[in-house]
Amino acid sequence: MSFLSSILDRISALWVPLLLAGALGGCTSLSYYDQLVEGQLDLLRRSEPVESILRDQSRDPELRRRLALAQEARAFASRELGLPDNRSYRRYVELDRPYVVWNLFATPELSLTPLTHCFPIAGCVAYRGYYRQGAARGAAALLQLEGWDTYVAGIEAYSTLGWFDDPILSSMLRWDDERLAALIFHELAHQRVYVPGDTAFNESFASFVEREGARQWRAARGLPPPDGRTERQREQFTALILASRERLQQLYASELDEDAKRAGKAAEFERLRAEYRRLRDGEWQGDRRYDAWMAAPLNNARLLPFGLYDQWVPAFTALYRQAGDWAAFYARAAALGRLPVEERQRTLRALLAENPAVTGAVQHGTGSTEDEKR
Repeated sequence: MSFLSSILDRISALWVPLLLAGALGGCTSLSYYDQLVEGQLDLLRRSEPVESILRDQSRDPELRRRLALAQEARAFASRELGLPDNRSYRRYVELDRPYVVWNLFATPELSLTPLTHCFPIAGCVAYRGYYRQGAARGAAALLQLEGWDTYVAGIEAYSTLGWFDDPILSSMLRWDDERLAALIFHELAHQRVYVPGDTAFNESFASFVEREGARQWRAARGLPPPDGRTERQREQFTALILASRERLQQLYASELDEDAKRAGKAAEFERLRAEYRRLRDGEWQGDRRYDAWMAAPLNNARLLPFGLYDQWVPAFTALYRQAGDWAAFYARAAALGRLPVEERQRTLRALLAENPAVTGAVQHGTGSTEDEKR
């Protein structure tokens, strides 16, 4: 389980498959929407009530334990965090694959601007989701022939924003107990407040609810706070990626010719790997949790998810402190979401400026990269 996987669960998997079927247009193919409909219907058909599993003594004891804990977290979310009290996460689906969907990201070869896709409800997002890994890889191969950088990422869970009863998926149980609870808080937060097309707002809002919810969950269960080491490493790794991305932005915006930009791009990825090795072998004392991600071929598309899901978390932390309770916080967040985008961002920046010290004040509920070892 991993940090990038954690990011992608959130940033890239907010879509409403059945509703998308009516949105055909432009170059969008009917077959793409067909697989969305079929995939979502398959989940609905295969889901079973969690309560039935808990009562069935013949079912795997560890599965029953994990599902019982998920139901405790589900109840806590509505009772203590003010999140929707509906039928989401009260059913279970045993998948026949490690991920529920595979999301495809793409950028031009010499740009970090993502290829975006616009849908009803969810708005515009920087990915397309596929229920079959082969379909995602096939679509990626076609884009690569056209010169795009691509990245296919497996996703453990996605939200339908309350349009359907989102189930607990067997892929979600790869998380440890606390991360599983935090993921439920995060996805339910998307059902509470969601602004179509504003990924940074949506993910930062849900990430704050996840983190503060996880803190309150631990406190309610009498658990000590985490030691913070994993979180510090996650933040340091993200900082490396963001610094590399900024340098690439400057390179691509320069007046160098394309061959020089390609050479600079290759050199930048080598620099990123070298900086990671220094951090790993130095301060981290050889912790190799990000080695597999770093060893894979790097391109622009692989960098897309980083930094988006927590951009405004300190602003929401400040807003929560000002509001004083969850109900007032959600009302203020929803009001922010109704503002025009420029005014919304000015308000968020003002919250950051008023309270810059809160950046690390709330414990992160989840965190880590797709290839990070548990």
